[in-house]
Amino acid sequence: MPKINLEDINTRSPKEINKEEIKQKTAEIVKKIGELQDVLYASHSRSLLVIVQGMDASGKDGAIRDVFSGVNPMGIRVISFKKPTEEELDHDFLWRIHKNVPPKGMIHVFNRSHYEDVLIVRVHKWVDEKTIKKRFDFINSFEELLQERGTAILKFYLHISEKEQQKRFLERQTMPNKMWKFNQQDLEEAKYWPDYRKCYEDVFEKCNVIPWEIIPSDHNFYKEYLIAKKVLKTLEDMNLSYPPSQF
Repeated sequence: MPKINLEDINTRSPKEINKEEIKQKTAEIVKKIGELQDVLYASHSRSLLVIVQGMDASGKDGAIRDVFSGVNPMGIRVISFKKPTEEELDHDFLWRIHKNVPPKGMIHVFNRSHYEDVLIVRVHKWVDEKTIKKRFDFINSFEELLQERGTAILKFYLHISEKEQQKRFLERQTMPNKMWKFNQQDLEEAKYWPDYRKCYEDVFEKCNVIPWEIIPSDHNFYKEYLIAKKVLKTLEDMNLSYPPSQF
């Protein structure tokens, strides 16, 4: 993938689009995703891994909730990767990831992922640059292996502006229904905004066996539409069908 400069990519929806029309289209797509997920589950021949990355307050939780709201809970699993446990630190950095990839018939969604091991650890210099470069190669090989085994992979970066992030942080401090999301550490991490941007740009360039989708995310309705549309197309391209009767 060519070098990406996030400063050159708009974080907002196009001015000319109609919000209500887009939301209606998204609802129709979400319904179709649910229908195709049923076929995926029944056919038991392929799987889908959806990786969602983004700065704090970019809307990862909401996007996952809304895009997959029409999916049967039996056919999907959402995994949120936090700070590694002691057991996880005793293994290689992909150990906790590999055991959570989707088996045949399933959709797994990673809310943050193995990319944290070339992002936050790099920003804070917890590992050296030689290790980071090796991890880029390991990640590419890992994703290629999953793809060869029949797992389709989608990688979304939720692209918000620094101004929008600060607005959402303020909402989390003042709105009762959002206060539970507030984390003082998020404010500390926001101070490293330029460093995270640079690290993400390196990830887009170096970890591109599976291409990244840069999703404008200042407007939630547009973000969800773009993600849902890509998920639907990926499921459609699998050309799956229900298995024949066993009788």
